[in-house]
Amino acid sequence: MTNDISFDRLTEEEKYEHFIARINADEKIEADDWMPEEYRKTLIKLISMHAISEIMGALPEKEWVPKAPTLKRKLGIMAKVQDEMGHGQLLLRVTEDLMVPYGKTREDIMQDLFSGDLKFHNVFHMEAPTWGDAGLIGWLVDGAAIISQTNMLSASYGPYARALKRICAEEVFHAQHGEAIIMALAEGTEEQRAMIQDSINRWWEALLMFFGPADASTTGTSKQDITMKYKIRTKSNEELRQDFFTKYVPRVLSLGLTIPDQTMHYSEQEQKWIYQQPDWSRFKEIIKNNGPKSKERLRLRVIAHENNAWVREALSSDMNAG
Repeated sequence: MTNDISFDRLTEEEKYEHFIARINADEKIEADDWMPEEYRKTLIKLISMHAISEIMGALPEKEWVPKAPTLKRKLGIMAKVQDEMGHGQLLLRVTEDLMVPYGKTREDIMQDLFSGDLKFHNVFHMEAPTWGDAGLIGWLVDGAAIISQTNMLSASYGPYARALKRICAEEVFHAQHGEAIIMALAEGTEEQRAMIQDSINRWWEALLMFFGPADASTTGTSKQDITMKYKIRTKSNEELRQDFFTKYVPRVLSLGLTIPDQTMHYSEQEQKWIYQQPDWSRFKEIIKNNGPKSKERLRLRVIAHENNAWVREALSSDMNAG
């Protein structure tokens, strides 16, 4: 903790220099430590978006709980949905601690989601019409999430880094769950293999968008430089996307499936994957809640929030009475 009497006597510039020295020395910043306004606001935006994405990300798979093909698959996907909701609640708690100086709470986060001020991840605006989609979400979407989240396991903000350690451990099981579904379909009938290919074709652009634009010039909204400056993460959007390609493109091809991009190949000369850029204007529309399932999933979240208001009120009354 840095908020002692001698520290409080420092100027804002001296406090900032002390803060930068701490993160450069790989010290963890805690919720009650002094931090620059830019750092706090960046964390609030990042972690609240991550939290809400975990919660909204459970909805595409929740649709498959009553339709899973076997009892084993039903139990598996139910457990996964429960985990994702738990991740969201854990991260909302981390965000709440950061919002204390502003007098804001979890309720403010939810209202920001409902008003459109708080975005959730582009992939969770997409449709999941087949069992192949349920498998692909676990295999490739959660696989992309693991690549993104493990990049922040050493984040300078301690509460987030510790939460991610637990989340990433569980996400590994989620990816294995999805891979098991995909492998079963890949070893099945031609119709089942075609189902996987159809899912890849429909989800590929969303997967490319998962990591965000390569630089701010693409959409004008990239905050990656700030997160890297403060050692919240270590790799850029494009580096993460390249890591995803390296891990998953060979796996897709090994199943006899194809990538829906005829230009895609690995350039030995440039030491990177060459690929067709997604439509970033579409990305901007999707995260503005204009995706295929945006309105429907937000409506479900609003209904759940309103229907369970009595639970929050009861808990609040019990805590106040205590």
